Amino acid sequence: MYRRWLFISAAAVLVIVSLVVVLLPDREADTGHSAATPVVGTTANVPPATGPPTPSASAATASAKPSAKKPSRTASVGATTASAKPPATDTSQAASAGAPLAGRIRPDVTYKGVATFYDSDGGGACLYDPSGDVMTGAMNSTDYESAKACGAYVSVRAANGASITVRITNECPGECAPGQIDLSAEAFAKLADPVAGLIPITWQLASPSAPGTMSLRYKTGSSQYWCGIQVIGHRSPVARLEVRAGSGWRQLPRTDYNYFLSEDGTGCGSAIRITDIFGERLTVGGIAIRPNVVQPAKVQFARH
Repeated sequence: MYRRWLFISAAAVLVIVSLVVVLLPDREADTGHSAATPVVGTTANVPPATGPPTPSASAATASAKPSAKKPSRTASVGATTASAKPPATDTSQAASAGAPLAGRIRPDVTYKGVATFYDSDGGGACLYDPSGDVMTGAMNSTDYESAKACGAYVSVRAANGASITVRITNECPGECAPGQIDLSAEAFAKLADPVAGLIPITWQLASPSAPGTMSLRYKTGSSQYWCGIQVIGHRSPVARLEVRAGSGWRQLPRTDYNYFLSEDGTGCGSAIRITDIFGERLTVGGIAIRPNVVQPAKVQFARH
């Protein structure tokens, strides 16, 4: 009986050991498989690309950039801003160096545009008095540049070779394109038949030989407490106007109606210093505050 129990016990042990030996490899295999399964969202879970690669952001930006080709500067009737601007040539660079205070209109630079005409008496936005000299023109607003073009002499040439020198006394408003000059009817007639109405032109800043001497005028309402000063008959465009203020000089701001203002009266009735676009400075004294009276300054800028 005892032996039979031992035999059964031994058999049971053998069965248990066999089961352990068989089951252990299966458990190790399951553990290994679980560790090798990629986590969802990792690189290993992304399928390989089958199509062409997507361009990077920098590559896409580069391909979206417009061509570097520059627009043409060829002038045409009804010139645009681009065509009216002088080309960036050595001439214009030299002109800028020779006229450091010049604005849009610079010496020795040829501008392109069109000419039209109107009935002019020599007056206009620059607030010069009407005169018998009707060889005048109204500059487009862009090149008028808030009265910087006032009093400038420009030589205008038509395609047929005819030319005329006019003085800028007025502003041609918005309908005039950059480069355009609205001439007096008399000036236009010297270039072409008025029937044409509009003609292509080129023009340059001019320096006439004998414009006489300059004059100064205090604006209506001027006093020792407030004044406006205008320069008349200058050979070269005026770049700035200063008044004596104590031991120094004070530069006055320029209005678009061509007067330099002293809002608080500083320098009103004192010496005046006028500078042209070439940097030449002329000092004038003895000009009393006499509103709306043209007073001779007895000086003139040098010819260029």
